[in-house]
Amino acid sequence: MKHAGAEALDRLEPLLKTIRGKSGLKEKSRGVFYRGSRAFLHFHEEGPLFFAGIRLADDFERFPATTKSERAILLKKLDAALRP
Repeated sequence: MKHAGAEALDRLEPLLKTIRGKSGLKEKSRGVFYRGSRAFLHFHEEGPLFFAGIRLADDFERFPATTKSERAILLKKLDAALRP
């Protein structure tokens, strides 16, 4: 599965805009977010489907991010992971 390219990130832009508003994350390159010094969130594309990789523990966990409902679930997971 390849990292999301520019065209895919264009389609994810509304989601990226929401994520950019989250405290504690820094977007080091478009669609790649860091928490502190470690990569924390990035996106992949597989055909017409999108997936987010979030580092919830030592490794990244993959979450679907294509549909509106999948993105809502993703944002809830993200909020839970960012709570102190």
